[in-house]
Amino acid sequence: MNNININATSTPPSGGRGASVRVFAPATVANVVCGFDVLGFAVNEPGDEVVMRLTDKPGITISKITGDDGRLPLDPAKNTVSVSVQHYLQSIGRPELGLDIELHKKMPIGSGLGSSSASTVAGLFAAKTLLDDETDVMQLLPFAMKGEEMACGHGHADNVAPALLGGFILVRSYDPLEVIRLPHPEGLYCTVVFPDVDVPTREARQIIRNKVLLKDAVTQWGNIAGLVSGLFMQDIDLIGRSMQDILVEPVRSMLIPDFYRMRELAMEAGAVGFGISGSGPSVFALTKDETTARNITQKLQQHLTHIKIYSQGYVSPVNAAGPRVLERF
Repeated sequence: MNNININATSTPPSGGRGASVRVFAPATVANVVCGFDVLGFAVNEPGDEVVMRLTDKPGITISKITGDDGRLPLDPAKNTVSVSVQHYLQSIGRPELGLDIELHKKMPIGSGLGSSSASTVAGLFAAKTLLDDETDVMQLLPFAMKGEEMACGHGHADNVAPALLGGFILVRSYDPLEVIRLPHPEGLYCTVVFPDVDVPTREARQIIRNKVLLKDAVTQWGNIAGLVSGLFMQDIDLIGRSMQDILVEPVRSMLIPDFYRMRELAMEAGAVGFGISGSGPSVFALTKDETTARNITQKLQQHLTHIKIYSQGYVSPVNAAGPRVLERF
């Protein structure tokens, strides 16, 4: 596994092969219940796409955004994708390079699935690809965190790191930045259900306690260590037993309608573990197979429909690849 100390320097690439690229970057589940701001993993769907073109006009432009209902800015100084890409260009000595960006939102905004992270990572990976930059993709992480800082006021890595690197990620330290890519059991599936209710990330962070009891911290440390151990040992049951949160979930769950009833339904249907994805309102369950994951998705969506809440559901294995090039032209 990779123990990663991020060094944000690189040799300026020249670019050359093809003037346009289309890139996909995946949604992510941050925290994984007990690992607030330090654990996360990527899923195959949903995700976002970026189309990026080299242009003769210096600077970055955003020519189109789709799927956002007009909520995201076209101003490159205010969009997380363009701001992150500009930081990347400055780091490689190409701040005046001309780039045009199209952002296609394929996932809901404010879902707790790392929507801003997926867009930002897709943009950075597109720029890296266009410029034939062969440095390690991990070097993009500090720039992706700049986008998170703009999106929610805090440059955490538990969404952008798994979106960029794929798989499960542990953020061991923020100062200095160090992330570790963790293994995971084969066949582990994730079901995600997004209830159409509003839980803004900034507000969801503000309600979290600033101080915790030592005995609660000890319990939380044990669960985080158990979850990481379960991933390394390929012990799905240990992973499930460790997915307990006594610090953040009790507060954030109040913002999600029928959260505990949904958890009960998921566990009765065979979930290994269940919790809030990021700051919510999306919830997720880990399962040992795809059939169980699809059954849980159906039950959760049926329950939300019963209480008159529209929802979207997704089922996928853990995404181990991160972003990928869909087309180069």
